[in-house]
Amino acid sequence: MASINMPRLSSSPLLRALTAALLVSTLTSALVIPRVEQYTFSSVTPSSSSVLTTWTEGEQVDPTGRAFPRLKNDLILRAAKGEETERVPVWVMRQAGRYLPEFRKVKKEHEFFEIVRTPELATIVTLQPIDRYNNLLDAAIIFSDILVVPQALGLVVEMLPGKGPSFPNPLASPEDMKRLKKKVDVHKELQYVFDAITMTRHALEGRVPLIGFSGAPWTLMAYMVEGGGSKTFSKAKAWIFQHPKESHELLQRITDVSVDYLVAQVHAGAQMLQIFESWAGELGPNEFEKFSLPYLIQIARRVKAELGPEKAVPMTVFAKGAWFALDELSDPSSGFDVVSLDWSHTPAGAKGVSRGRVTLQGNLDPTVLLGGEDAIVEATEKMVRGFFGGADGRKKYIANLGHGILPDVSVDAMEVFLKTVHRVGREVAAEGWSEAEGEADM
Repeated sequence: MASINMPRLSSSPLLRALTAALLVSTLTSALVIPRVEQYTFSSVTPSSSSVLTTWTEGEQVDPTGRAFPRLKNDLILRAAKGEETERVPVWVMRQAGRYLPEFRKVKKEHEFFEIVRTPELATIVTLQPIDRYNNLLDAAIIFSDILVVPQALGLVVEMLPGKGPSFPNPLASPEDMKRLKKKVDVHKELQYVFDAITMTRHALEGRVPLIGFSGAPWTLMAYMVEGGGSKTFSKAKAWIFQHPKESHELLQRITDVSVDYLVAQVHAGAQMLQIFESWAGELGPNEFEKFSLPYLIQIARRVKAELGPEKAVPMTVFAKGAWFALDELSDPSSGFDVVSLDWSHTPAGAKGVSRGRVTLQGNLDPTVLLGGEDAIVEATEKMVRGFFGGADGRKKYIANLGHGILPDVSVDAMEVFLKTVHRVGREVAAEGWSEAEGEADM
């Protein structure tokens, strides 16, 4: 087994637990644990007085063969499978991020990709919203980034303060595809993500499921060609029109790596997966059908086929801006169990198109959380009642935002949103049960 350089850790139960998790999980890559004594925040201290005792006494072996703490809250998994739930499950995209003061404290000491590549730090950051909003979030999502896949393919990606992701040497022409690795060993290139997933599963103590994720091929291609974020993605869009053959070749290479990456995340402990097609809306319906949809479907089908029926986990697709593709993505043959919606959909419209074939997730406009409490409560209640109520209510709905939470949202606003989802979800469920009992008595 590869040796692990272990410096002295503080007496924090969480840090001792994370170190133990690394050892007992038989992780295969050598890992140098950084000095993280300064991150003994009260907000990331587990509620249990003995994490290790919880692991020992409450373990269960999951379908992948790993022993993890027994799951105590499976609400989101049941919703993803279309089962009736007693309230609305909720989590938030980018819930571990810059709006949290505890995250900003970590970020002062560590560069973004350093956190992503250090399993111990990624675990701590992943847990921050779970601990701050105790019993209000129904899932954790591993702290990572969609651009680790382009990095694994051989491109340099930097995260520039105030600017975001930047590729110093993007793919300027199809000739540049020669710079990409022809074969990517995800365990060699991305083992730090899998280590973080395994460590986080243990540190969560079964409180909520853990979501893994990857960027979708078109979105990753857009970054790789454009060189970073863009208002128009004109360079990337020019590629698909000027070089359609090479574009499909690049998309397929990204797809192949993504499939291996997602399968490995499940083997590491991910209990649900989400595919982020963040720039789907930059494509028109015809281009989306050619350059995005086939690869999304291929990923979902291949991941489930490789995992098999016993190990497969629910899969979510988030194609932001692709309102025109909801019908196709809702088709059971797509392989997706959940379709995450941006705020351009109304509950009635989305439910009318999806027709109960998938679970819907979303879709509050993130800027609503910049409003006052009354605005947040009003918009959230309308959303939850729209998706969770009615004759087909109490199932197939997961509350979320229509995109990631904004950095300048207050932690109190986030709490108002989460508590409102809980309250209204329970009210709607109770109303539904009362109606059902009344019908039974007639």
